[in-house]
Amino acid sequence: MKNPEAFISDINEGNTFKGDYITFGSAMLNGETLSNTFVNIPLKTMNRHGLIAGATGTGKTKTLQVLAENLSEKGVPVLLMDIKGDLSGLAQPSPGHVKIDERHAQIGLPFEPKSFPVEVMTLSEQDGVRLRATISEFGPVLISRILDVTETQAGIISVIFKYCDDNHLPLLDLKDFKKILQYATNEGKAEFQESYGRISTASTGAILRKIIEIEQQGGDLFFGETSFDTQDLLRTDENGKGYINIIRLTDIQDKPKLFSTFMLSLLAEIYSTFPEKGDSERPELIMFIDEAHLIFNEASGALLNQIESIVKLIRSKGVGLYFVTQNPTDVPEAVLGQLGLKVQHALRAFTAKDRKAIKLTAQNYPDTDYYDTAEVLTSLGIGEALVSALDEKGKPTPLAATMMRAPMSRMDILTEVELANLLAQSKLARKYNKEIDRESAYEMLNKKIEQAEAAEAKQKAKEEREALKRAERNRNSASTRRRSTRQHPLIKVLTSATVIRGVLGILSKMIK
Repeated sequence: MKNPEAFISDINEGNTFKGDYITFGSAMLNGETLSNTFVNIPLKTMNRHGLIAGATGTGKTKTLQVLAENLSEKGVPVLLMDIKGDLSGLAQPSPGHVKIDERHAQIGLPFEPKSFPVEVMTLSEQDGVRLRATISEFGPVLISRILDVTETQAGIISVIFKYCDDNHLPLLDLKDFKKILQYATNEGKAEFQESYGRISTASTGAILRKIIEIEQQGGDLFFGETSFDTQDLLRTDENGKGYINIIRLTDIQDKPKLFSTFMLSLLAEIYSTFPEKGDSERPELIMFIDEAHLIFNEASGALLNQIESIVKLIRSKGVGLYFVTQNPTDVPEAVLGQLGLKVQHALRAFTAKDRKAIKLTAQNYPDTDYYDTAEVLTSLGIGEALVSALDEKGKPTPLAATMMRAPMSRMDILTEVELANLLAQSKLARKYNKEIDRESAYEMLNKKIEQAEAAEAKQKAKEEREALKRAERNRNSASTRRRSTRQHPLIKVLTSATVIRGVLGILSKMIK
């Protein structure tokens, strides 16, 4: 191995940038922290995505917190998926600690406690800014992929959306979607068949079961109005700090379908609405997805393909995605290959499988003359990590074992009173926390069905009245005919056969 002076020279040369950057910590060699040998990450390449990985308790969440703080301070808005519920402390300054002072003395950086502008958001009934989206905003393709339907069922969903567009029926929430599916195979069957072809009851039944699966995971709270405007993720405060938007997901670990649905809709909306940025000097938005395996483990093949496509394309919008997970193998290779920044905390080798995974993980990092990467991965302490980023030209920076700087904000959650005060001051809470249930497909189809039933009842009543009138006319006609054939008694006697014969006999005698 080369000497420490050569290592320091390589690190300093490889981490010197013309543009703005974040100082992540100080490099380490042979287990010793090299003071003032800083590991820097250029803002210019932070839209190239990244990975924060490591075993439980090695400091992944604090690394995420440090990155979010420094991005906010540089004026870059951040979106955090807070699944463990321990990131709301970003809104309050750190109380400090003697161990933090010792760490920063080793690194060679002053420690300054700070708070950051925070918005707390939610997908469920937890306190926070409510995040919603309408069925129409998803469109038939995304809905089909989320529901993981067959090709035939996807075609039916496309027909459903076309019918709603043609008939100006807003598809806002799940009850709208369920109602139109039921209508297509019941009351509106003839109408659909005439204009769009026959729709199978078995197929609509299968789609309905998929919808109920999402509904049971809380989808009825997510789908609806007011839809969240992704531009509200890009705010800065009066001091120029980027807002850190924290989505509380502590109750969603057993609802992976809802989490995947939300993530896909958010990424798709950002990609479709954000302008192209190309290679700008700083990202527009950085998203951190904690417990990333929740997206990938439960996602269907179609959903994975959609996520992988968006990851490849969304960086051109100035958006960086950072996946936080225990093992890099939790992230599909197609996504892993797109990641520029890699922060690898310690991995534990308890089994042969673990040792094999560590060797594979080590191969994901640039070659170095200074470390046995696989060995370092098992010997890193808490708050230490192997770091490899991209420089301003897109080339990997030298691999460095790094002593991470401590978060400037509180490494703990907000109290209930602090959270209530934060939400009371939130402009977004006032904007999005009003529930709206305007007239949409559900109400309009019910009204259409009621009108059709009323018209049918009216027509039936009319037909019954006409039938009564016909019956009355028939009775009157028969009565008339009977009266016309009835004779007067005198006429009846005079025209009887006996009288006639008698008269004819008298006339016969008179003639003689």
